[in-house]
Order: sequence, then C-alpha cells, then structure tokens
Amino acid sequence: MRIATWNVNSLRVRLPQVVAWLAEAGPDLLGVQETKLQDADFPAAELAEAGYHALYSGQKTYNGVAVLSRDPGLTGVATEIPGFPDEQRRVLAATAGQVRFINLYVPNGAAVDSDKYRYKLAWLEALGEWLEEELARHPRLVVVGDFNIAPEDRDVHDPAAWAGEVLVSEPERAAFRRLTALGLVDCFRRFDQPEAVFSWWDYRAAAFRRNNGLRIDHILASQELAAACSACTVDRTPRGWERPSDHAPVIADFDVA
Repeated sequence: MRIATWNVNSLRVRLPQVVAWLAEAGPDLLGVQETKLQDADFPAAELAEAGYHALYSGQKTYNGVAVLSRDPGLTGVATEIPGFPDEQRRVLAATAGQVRFINLYVPNGAAVDSDKYRYKLAWLEALGEWLEEELARHPRLVVVGDFNIAPEDRDVHDPAAWAGEVLVSEPERAAFRRLTALGLVDCFRRFDQPEAVFSWWDYRAAAFRRNNGLRIDHILASQELAAACSACTVDRTPRGWERPSDHAPVIADFDVA
C-alpha cells in the first residue's frame, strides 16, 4: 500500500500537476492540504477520471483538506477534532479497509507568542488527545499532512538562523514529540536518509535551487503499520515544475494489503 501527503497550495492552480503526479506515483491514498476551495468547487469529476475517489472539506481562499483514494469504499469520515470547535477546515479522516487514515493541515502559527501561535499549540494539544483515542481503536493508523513543524535541527537547512522561530520553536517540537510518544512513528526517520532532505522551500530567494528548506510534511504510523513500512521518501520533482506548490509530496510504502 502506498500512502502519500502533499500540500498543493491551491488545488485550483495545481490540479493538472496533481493529476499528472497521481498517474506517475500511483498512491493508494493521498492526503491533500491547502486545497483553498469551497466544497461546491472541488474538482471531484476530474479526479474520478484520474481513477481517484475524493473526500473533501474545504472553505473559500484558505485551508481545505482532501483525501484521494483508489478505493471508493471509505468509511468513518470525520472532519474535525472532537471537542475542539474550529471553523477552519484542517482535518479529514476516513477508514480504508483496515487502515485508519487521518489527514491534517496543522496551523502555521504565524509568529511565536502571537494569537495564531497559541491557537496552534492548543490545536496540537487537542490533536494529541484525539490521536491517543484513535490509536486505541485502530491498530493500523496513519497520520499524514503538513504539520508545520520541523522536528529536529537536521530537518532545517540553517538551524542557527531559524532558532526559536515558528515551525522550529521548542513548544512546537515538544508537541510533535508528544505525538510520537503516543506510539506514532515518523516513517521518514525509520530509514537511513541523505542529509538535507526537505519538503518545503520558500518561493523567495531561490530557496529551492539552493535547497534552503524545512522538512515539515510528515507521515506518522502506528507501531503495527510502521513495522510494515518498507520505504519513505520526499519526491522533489513536482517542486521543480512550472508554477509549483512550495511543498513536495512525501510517500511511504507499506507491505500490507
């Protein structure tokens, strides 16, 4: 089973790229973030032509998440963190066979000590409580998305320059560690990886060409699924396409039906 995540930074703009990438990479499940579309405008028909059933939860201009699946028989759909009222469309979960799939667009946080930063930390705390419950119910759980957290200094192109900033601050990293302490495994770090592998690069200052990026897009799996993970990589290719998203897809392969 191939599972992937990709912040497309506007599905309206990036739809041709998504369709092309689906044909090439062939994931069974893809979590999409920042669709930036109201549900009425979601291109479900075009994605169906590409061979994918779509679930989506969107809003105008901002946020928005989708799950694309080869299998149309998704069940147990959830669109928010229980007990955490939030108008922003950042969560979409569904069950595919025996795999529980949770797709997240974690708040960015804007700046340390801002209201948006405090919202992010509260959001992550509520997320952890929910995922603990989900893990108890679903031995095969995978959580994907744009977490807007670079967990370690090796996930940052210049740790000194980013020290204490949003995306790398200690409270954010501590929140990420709490998720892994639940029993979720960062699939990318299960394997020996080259140095300086990132999933996001700013559009400015030739950041992609210079590889000045951060690894903030993740695939976390329960212990049972992580044991079946045979590979996890970042596909940099779409980031080099014309009018790309500022994020690259992350892919994990699991030796399960």
